[in-house]
Formats: sequence, structure tokens, C-alpha cells
Amino acid sequence: MPAVGDARTSTRPLPSPRTADRPDAGRGDRPTGASRRRLRRGARWLLALALVLTALNLRPAISGLGPLLEEVRTGLGMGGTVAGLLTSVPALCFALFGGVAPRLARRLGPVTVVAAGTAAITLGLALRPLAPNTAVFLGCTALALAGIAVANVLLPMVVKGWFPDRQGTMTGLYSMALALGTAGAAAVTVPLAQRLGGDWRPGLLVWALPAAIALACWAVTLRRGVPRPSPEALAGSSPDPAGAPVRTPDEPGSTGSRPLRRSPTALALMLFFGLQSTAAYVTMGWMPQIFRDAGVPAVTSGLLLAVIMGMGVPLAFVLPRLAVRLPHQGPLVTLLGLCGLAGYIGLWLAPAQGAWAWAVLLGISGCAFPVALAMIGLRARTPAGVGRLSGFAQSGGYLLAVPGPLIIGALQETTGGWDVPLLLLTALMVLQIAVGVRAGRPGVVEDGA
Repeated sequence: MPAVGDARTSTRPLPSPRTADRPDAGRGDRPTGASRRRLRRGARWLLALALVLTALNLRPAISGLGPLLEEVRTGLGMGGTVAGLLTSVPALCFALFGGVAPRLARRLGPVTVVAAGTAAITLGLALRPLAPNTAVFLGCTALALAGIAVANVLLPMVVKGWFPDRQGTMTGLYSMALALGTAGAAAVTVPLAQRLGGDWRPGLLVWALPAAIALACWAVTLRRGVPRPSPEALAGSSPDPAGAPVRTPDEPGSTGSRPLRRSPTALALMLFFGLQSTAAYVTMGWMPQIFRDAGVPAVTSGLLLAVIMGMGVPLAFVLPRLAVRLPHQGPLVTLLGLCGLAGYIGLWLAPAQGAWAWAVLLGISGCAFPVALAMIGLRARTPAGVGRLSGFAQSGGYLLAVPGPLIIGALQETTGGWDVPLLLLTALMVLQIAVGVRAGRPGVVEDGA
């Protein structure tokens, strides 16, 4: 038996069973600096993957329902008024539930709340096809939209806190995933339903699968431990050691608890977000009908909508990266708005003859959404500030977008054509350019911008 002194003079302790399988197990129980860096990088990449997979699931609950809405109405005995309101319910839910997201993030941490939101999306999409009546169907839809709302608001906060050196790239990646989910659900939901027996229920149920995959990725991320937020992004703030609740202290020049409605930049961002959301929901709800009323076949009208939505897949990755490199995002906002104006004018002059060109122009204009997300990240200094600004701009903006599709439909029914609705959309696009240029000015809301 070795002497006690022999054990004390041993310079190389045996690895414990818990550490024997680690690369640095032979060098003691504490990992080396290189090992810690590898673990941090792995956790950061896993967080990025969870973020992108979540973004992929932020629109199929909406865009996947439209192509099957007639079958859903027939199956549930849903009235026309309720079906018409479904075009505005997403924006209303985003406004209501998105407003509480920053407060939840301060209490529980943005990563935890986004993971919980993904769970709500998964549960809502899984239960919705099983609904026996309209009330249960609407309740399940609201559950999914609540999860989408909190993720909408907090993803820019997660990017600011954990990827400050890659804001443009990460915003572009998750914006591209969001656009891909939107266009993909619109394009393949009907073929999937046909292959699965022709019933609308399996066609909607299938979209719970990618949501479940994203939820599993969040579960692994939380189990392995969320990496600390970046120190450079948290300068002047006090993060939780796990990078969860993030608070901004009341410092000279900080907004602290000052209402963002007093900030011209925050107000401009809210208006810009609301106007581009109005254009997006009008496009998703009415654009196929505009083309059909001009004589374009129904199948082609659906493909034109897919083109409009699909333009965001490549451009949503490029434009945020460009936006963060520009000192002033006004020129980019103006360029996108001019494409929208050209598309609306084309629809007024020759809707059928130049349908594909107008679809491309409106698709480019629709990429104001990822640019708005990028600007939210740029107009606040800390993750807490981004969370507050994101909640303010998105909740208020979505609330402004609620009446848009209803007003356009009412104008079309009253006038018997699309000239007056297109004139209104043109005027709103001019206003979108103006407030977007103001929101694109350099500065952060903490400095009273």
C-alpha cells in the first residue's frame, strides 16, 4: 500500500470516470483554455442552429393555412366573417403577445422565452388539425401565434447579445429561413394534403414536424448550457451568468425606463414596421385575387404569390448584411420602396400583361422586413435595449397592420375594382419610404436618438 506522502506528491491525478472521456482528462478535472473555447464555440453554433430553425417555423402557421382555407371552412362549418378575420388575426396576436415578450425576457431570459415560444408553436400546430370545431381551431391557432409573437420580438435580442460581431449575417440567416418557411408552406401545403389522402387535416399537421425539430434543438441547447452573452454587446449592462435576464442600468444618456414613444427614432421604426407589415399581409391575403380578377389563371396566381414570397429567400440573407455596413439605411429603404411603387403602378396599368415583373418587384419590396429587423438591432446599444425597442416597434407595428387587409377588401367591394385599393397602397408605400429614411439615421435610442 503506498504511503500517504506518495499520494500527496503525485503530480498527475488519475482522471475520474466523469472526466475520462474528455479531451483534457489527463490534465486534471479543469478543462484547458482551448477546451473551454471549443465548448463555447460549440454552444454558440448550437444556439445559432436553434435560432435559424425557429425562424423557419415563424410563418407556416399563417401561409400554410391560406391555400386550404376553403377546405377548413367546409370541414368546420366556419362562417365567412370568421374566415375573413383570419387575415388580420396574426397581426393582432403579434401585437398583443409580442408586447409582453421583453418583460418575460427580463425575468426568465430571452433564450428561455424563445424556447418556450417554440414549444407553443409546436403544440398549437399539432393540436389545430385535431380541432372538432371553429372555436378550438381558433384557440390552437392563437396558441401557435403567441409563440410566434414572442420569437418575433426576441430573436433580434438574441442576435444582439450572442452574435454582436455577426449581426448582419445572423439576421440574414434567420430572415432567409423565415422567408423560406413562408414560401415553402404556401407552395407545398396543398400537394402534401393531396398526397396524404386529400384531407386538410394531415396537410396542416405536417407543419408541426419542423417545429418539433426546432424545439428539440432548443432542448439540447438548454441542457448543454447557454453560453454567456458577448461582453462587447453587454458593455454597460448586467447579464445573468448564464446569459439570461439582461437589464440596462439607468445611466446618464440611457433611456432607462423612459417610454420609447418619446423617441423619434423608435416611433419611426414602429411606423416603418407597421407599414411594411400592412403591405405584406395585403399581399398574402389579396394579391392572388388581384391577379385572378385581371384574368390570370388561378394556378398561375398562386405561383405569382410564391414568387413574391420566394424573393425574400436569397435577398433576406444579403440585405441585412448590407444594412449593418451602411452608416445610414435610408438609401436602402428608398430603393426597396421604389420597387414597391413600380409594382403597384404596374398592377394598375397592366396587371396581367406584366404580372411576373410586378411579382418580382413586389417581392423585392417585401424585403423591407429583414431590413427593419436589422435596423432594430442597430438602433439600440445593448440586448436589453434591443429587446425593448423590438417589443415596441413590432407590437405597435403589427397593431397598425391589423386593419390593412380589411380596409383593402372593403374598398374593393365598395368600388367594384382594384384601382382605389392600389392607390391607397401606393400612398402607404410613399409614407413607408419617408418614415424608413428617418428610422435609418445613425444613432441609438439610449442616447435619445
